Amino acid sequence: MRSSSSAAAEIEHYARALRAPRIGDAFRRLGDQARSAGWSYEEYLAAVLSREVSEREASGAALRIKAARFPGHKTLEDFNFDAQPSADRTLIAHLGTSTFVDEAKNVALLGPPGTGKTHLAVALGVQAANHGHRVLFDTATGWVARLQEAHSRGKLAGELTKLRRYSVLIVDEVGYIPFDQDAANLFFQLVASRYEHASLILTSNLTFGRWGEVFGDQTVAAAMIDRIVHHADVLSLKGASYRMKSHQPTADTA
Repeated sequence: MRSSSSAAAEIEHYARALRAPRIGDAFRRLGDQARSAGWSYEEYLAAVLSREVSEREASGAALRIKAARFPGHKTLEDFNFDAQPSADRTLIAHLGTSTFVDEAKNVALLGPPGTGKTHLAVALGVQAANHGHRVLFDTATGWVARLQEAHSRGKLAGELTKLRRYSVLIVDEVGYIPFDQDAANLFFQLVASRYEHASLILTSNLTFGRWGEVFGDQTVAAAMIDRIVHHADVLSLKGASYRMKSHQPTADTA
């Protein structure tokens, strides 16, 4: 009969071979807990494997969040719904389940600057990463610059294919800077390449009716909007900027 020490050494060896270091870290402690609580062999094995899987998933989520290049870490729990009463709590909670990603649907967040659009976009991206999806963030001008660089190398089609492997692309600040015709066409190709294949989360300070001003062509804008909203949830945020509110001078009571 093997000693407990030799069995432990074997478990550590198998954990290394399986590249499952949490098993090597947890099996002794969970073994003590199992003996004290009278667990069955199956219950003990389930507990050890559960620890490995849960920590591996958490580690994977952290890597996906880092790779997404978010401008900061935002969560839905941190969003100030009291300061933004126009935000639909029920819809946002549903979006936080990331089912829209599985359905290749889009999310459009529209409203004036400082009303929480980027916070929500990043928070939904973080949720998607936590649910196992690959996410990538950039501003609208950043995405266009990326596509222009690929186009200049004759690699645009390949770049669009590569980006389609990401379940979610976040396009922040559509409308802050107008695009020339070439840039507008590239942005349209990004939208079209993901239509019914993968999700976009977009933020804009402009209503869809004013996107023609950004892209310099009402026809291109209309075709783009049609593909975005066909399978999309659109949230319109209202009110004054959070940032302006936090910097308003206090009244002089003297």
